[in-house]
Amino acid sequence: MTRFFSMMRDDIRSVFERDPAARSTIEILFSYPGLHAIWGHRIAHWMWKRRLRFPARVFSHLMRWLTGIEIHPGAVIGQRFFIDHGMGVVIGETSEVGNCVTLYHGVTLGGTSLAKGKRHPTLEDNVVVGAGAKVLGDIRIGSGSRIGANAVVVKSVPPNSVVVGVPGQVVVREKPRPSAPDLNHNIMPDTIGSTLSALVERVEELESQLHTMENLSAIVERGKRLEKLENRLGSLVNGKESQPDLELAENHTYNLPRRGANGTWKGEDFSI
Repeated sequence: MTRFFSMMRDDIRSVFERDPAARSTIEILFSYPGLHAIWGHRIAHWMWKRRLRFPARVFSHLMRWLTGIEIHPGAVIGQRFFIDHGMGVVIGETSEVGNCVTLYHGVTLGGTSLAKGKRHPTLEDNVVVGAGAKVLGDIRIGSGSRIGANAVVVKSVPPNSVVVGVPGQVVVREKPRPSAPDLNHNIMPDTIGSTLSALVERVEELESQLHTMENLSAIVERGKRLEKLENRLGSLVNGKESQPDLELAENHTYNLPRRGANGTWKGEDFSI
């Protein structure tokens, strides 16, 4: 009993640390369903470990009716666990939750298998799970990680990470998490948006490069044509007829002045 009351004091302190709306101990004792749910779970878990399975399930069902939070009595939950608001939270039988973990309303720690073994997630210390997030399967969420609201996490997450999106996209932090509970839900990476922006920027860069190359190619092509024309003109001026340029003859029509057999040019070929 002494240990139970000590854990109750720690739970109340954790509310003051993580909820700025908390004003007094008496208010916390009577108006925080997350706190009532975790205390009820500790009693149900005590019965579950002593193989009083049916009473444990009935008691957990009663706490679900009172608080709107469903915690299976078989789940293992550490110290200073805090559920803010709490309505709709579901924690499965083989879930394991470390110390100083925070969950918001609508969170599900669910299973993805019909097997009797470990099928629910493990949350290490100092994890924060945002409202509506679903953490599914026998996966591990590393310590110090933060899961964004409505994320769906189906793969293990390394420590000190941030997870957003459906399915959850993991972004490993460059800097360690703050010592205080990490509740900065407004600071979340936009992995899809950033990726699309990078792709758009890259496409624009490639289009610019392609346009430049097309211009260079056109300049080079014009230079080659001018060179061919100069060679042709040189041959005509020197009286050395060469074979007609098939490419020029096929693709282009040139009205070039021609020198006669006597070495004279026809005046009509020039603007004189």
